[in-house]
Amino acid sequence: MELDPAGLKERLRRRSPPVPPVYGDEEAGREGALTPASVLVPVVAHPGRLTVLFTQRTSQLRIHSGQISFPGGRAEPGDPSPEVTALREAAEEIGLKAGQVELIGRLPEYLTRTGYRVTPVVGLLTPPLELAPDPREVQEVFEVPLAFLLDPRNHQRRTREFQGRSVSFYAIAYGGRDIWGVTAGILVNFSRRLAD
Repeated sequence: MELDPAGLKERLRRRSPPVPPVYGDEEAGREGALTPASVLVPVVAHPGRLTVLFTQRTSQLRIHSGQISFPGGRAEPGDPSPEVTALREAAEEIGLKAGQVELIGRLPEYLTRTGYRVTPVVGLLTPPLELAPDPREVQEVFEVPLAFLLDPRNHQRRTREFQGRSVSFYAIAYGGRDIWGVTAGILVNFSRRLAD
């Protein structure tokens, strides 16, 4: 699906179906309250093409080490909205200034099996970007073409063992990188949202 910035904004402005398709982890949210969190889905508007910016987490992190993700994290008590959480986390993780981001919409919430209710916030970024990744959290920042990520032919379904049982999840492989789990699930929702 090839889009320009105006086409992307238009599709995100369209009214969602009465019951939006929400994809989350299997068994998500069945035990207790979910912790609110937010991620920024940063779409970079290069001349003639759109890409999505990702981070690869450092290997020394206690949780999700080495994984590919969007900038984001849990909401803090003073955060008035998911947008504020996403922008705060992006500033902390990769040094992205809020003034560099045009917020253009939200995607369906993603419920994780680890107890989070994640709100993905889509932001449009116009290069050149002045980023300063936090070396304690981020090993690398890289981009993948949006059209590749939105193409359902690139959405793989896999299984793995998690806490003694087999669970399924989405994955998207690109250029030797493996985008999987919550990040890939959010991208599947993104693709479905734009196809509505």
